[in-house]
Parts: sequence; structure tokens; C-alpha cells
Amino acid sequence: MPFATISVIGLGYIGLPTAAVFASRKKKVIGVDVNQNAVEIINRGQIHIVEPDLDMVVHAAVTEGYLRATTQPEPADAFLIAVPTPFKGDHEPDLSYIESASNSIAPVLKKGDLVILESTSPVGATEQMAAWLAAARPDLSFPQTHGESSDIRVAHCPERVLPGHVLRELVQNDRVIGGMTPKCSELAINLYKIFVQGDCIVTNARTAEMCKLTENSFRDVNIAFANELSMICDKLEISVWELIRLANRHPRVNILQPGPGVGGHCIAVDPWFIVSKTPEQARLIRTAREVNDSKPEWVIEKVKLAVAEFLQANPDKTTREVTIACLGLAFKPDIDDLRESPALAITQTIAKSHAGPVLAVEPNICELPTKLANNLTFASIETALSEADVLLILVDHKEFKEIPLSTIEKFSFVDTRGIYTQ
Repeated sequence: MPFATISVIGLGYIGLPTAAVFASRKKKVIGVDVNQNAVEIINRGQIHIVEPDLDMVVHAAVTEGYLRATTQPEPADAFLIAVPTPFKGDHEPDLSYIESASNSIAPVLKKGDLVILESTSPVGATEQMAAWLAAARPDLSFPQTHGESSDIRVAHCPERVLPGHVLRELVQNDRVIGGMTPKCSELAINLYKIFVQGDCIVTNARTAEMCKLTENSFRDVNIAFANELSMICDKLEISVWELIRLANRHPRVNILQPGPGVGGHCIAVDPWFIVSKTPEQARLIRTAREVNDSKPEWVIEKVKLAVAEFLQANPDKTTREVTIACLGLAFKPDIDDLRESPALAITQTIAKSHAGPVLAVEPNICELPTKLANNLTFASIETALSEADVLLILVDHKEFKEIPLSTIEKFSFVDTRGIYTQ
């Protein structure tokens, strides 16, 4: 199938780069998003997220007429759904975005179309999506009931890219293709081979779903080990950074680095999808999540100790006169993504509980998100270094790494990323 027109539903951190890469291969791409502002920005050849080189690719694709954004789905030959899959309540998967996307494309589906779920999802989500589509379009057949003879092909193909390197990894990384039938997988491979240089490895939809959850859960468990080590080492007055560096010299040991917690839409969320399906069996995965979710509380206690130490050294000051600067709000270095960010949550908690001013420093965004604490002030690095009494380093952005150690040592500071305490 030539795939003359490709539609990408959801133009966020994964959807927009994917749409742009298809368009860069001279394919007609229709991007769909409910955010009217994002649609208008993209149609001007600009981008509403931070991702290296994406602005140039989108500008070229729009200018050459291969990429267009809209708020309403239009007919296409392939539909890629890349919408959020958060959790709700007691870490239960929220599939409402997938359901909404399914219902939105259903009216424009035609016989022979391919629908791919790229959103990271709990096991069984692709089958559920097919069921929603079938209910909305009883005039078409779907693989859940008609197997290889279905009118619509359905597959799951999870993204596995690193923010900050998305364009390169979209092209170079292997893809796991989980078709609901072999023909669904075959058609999906043909689609991704338009730009994917890595291998396209075929499995079934459920295994593809579980593969992505497993990858992120593996990292979560490793990070939890590092975070637990950091708390143990603090108790024993050992440098965790030196410890991990020494332990990693063993040829079969590769401990990740500790931090203030785990954030982002994947690692902080996906393990719960496994736990929700198999709560009795996923004991280690649950414990790792609990360790990482508890780390922000530990960081906040360290900040309180730093404030107390400052007041002890400056008895003429009160808590109301102590200014805390929180360096970094994103969930990882050198990006603007605040989703599930422990740094943002920690900063917000400190702003609510601290009696004095709290400065938030995030060089990758232009303004603070709405509905944050009233006494939280968005500040530049320069302002933070001139006004703060206590520094909390939450993200190892390149801008923070450039601050001389001699400057940092003048403050009472907490370094959760080991920039200055290794």
C-alpha cells in the first residue's frame, strides 16, 4: 500500500516529531490535535514544544506543503494515535484519550485503512481500541471479529525515544510491531519502513504493549535502587556518587544515577499499568515505584535542614526572610517537559509550606504553569544567585552545570543531581 496520506492524532512530544519525519519523506501528513493554539502554531511552520532540530523539520514540511494541522480528523490511509495515557484514582490507567481519539477517527475510516496505537498503554488497550472503533463503525469489519479478512488493520507500535534525541531515535531505533493479525503487522511494517532504519520486529499486540511497559519498568527499578542507595549513603555519611562510580567499574554492574524522584509520562506512569493488571505478581515493580515516589519527600526534608542550618548561621534572620531557589522544573535535563516532574512537585510543595519567598528557575520555559503556589516566583539564574539564601538543584540542565562551584559553595545548598557533590 502506498500510504498516500498519513494522519497523526495527537501533536505532542511524540506525535509532532513523527508527523514531521513522515512529511520529510514527502508523504502527505495531516496532524490532528484538540489544541487549537498548537494547530495554528504548526500551520505557521513553528513548534509549540522544545525538541532539538524539530523546528527546522516542521518548517520545511509545512512550507513544502507536506504537513498540515487541524482539529478535526480527515480521511487518510493510515492513522497513528499518539495521545496521552495517564492514570487516575489509585493508579488506574485512564484510556479516555484513546477512546476519544478512536471515536474522532471512526467517521472517516474506509476499507483498507490502517490504525496504529502508539500511545504507551496497558495490556489489552489495542484490542479495546479496536472494539471502540467497531462499535462506532458497524459497517466495517475489524480484526477482533474477522481476523485476516477484516476491512481495517489494527496494530500497536510503541514509541521508544529519548526526549532531546527524538528525531534521530525515531529513525535509528528498532520498532516493535504488534499487529492484531499477521497482515496487520505486515502493513504496519510497510508504513514504518518509510523512515525507520532500525529493525521492525513483529509480535502480537499484547506482547508489544507489555514490551514498552517492561522497558520502562526495568529503568524504574534500576533508578529506585540508586535512589534507595542515596538515602542509605546519606545516613551512613558516604558519597553515593563516588560509591556508584566505583561499583560501576565492575564489568557486570551498571547502576543508574539517583535524583529527586522519577518523572515524565513514561517511567513514572507505565509500571503502574503492570501493577494494575497483576497486583499480586508485580511486587518488585510496585516497590520500586513506591521508593521513587517517596524520594521527593526525602528531598524536601533535606531542604528544611538546609534552611535550619542557614538560620543557625544567621541568627538575625527569620524563616520568612529566607529565600529558597529551586533550580529546574523539567523531569530531565535540557528539555521543557514538565509532565509528572518530581522537580515541579517538590518546588510546588516547598512554595506552599515555606514562609519565605521561593524562586523557580527553569531556563527551558517562558512562564510558570498556572495554578501554582502564590509565593512562587519565576526567576532567572542570575536573579536566583543574587537573591537566594538556599539553593535546591533539582535538574542537571547544562546552564546549571556552568555555574562555578565557588559560587554554589557560598549558599546552603542541596544537590539532588550530584553536579557539585560528586
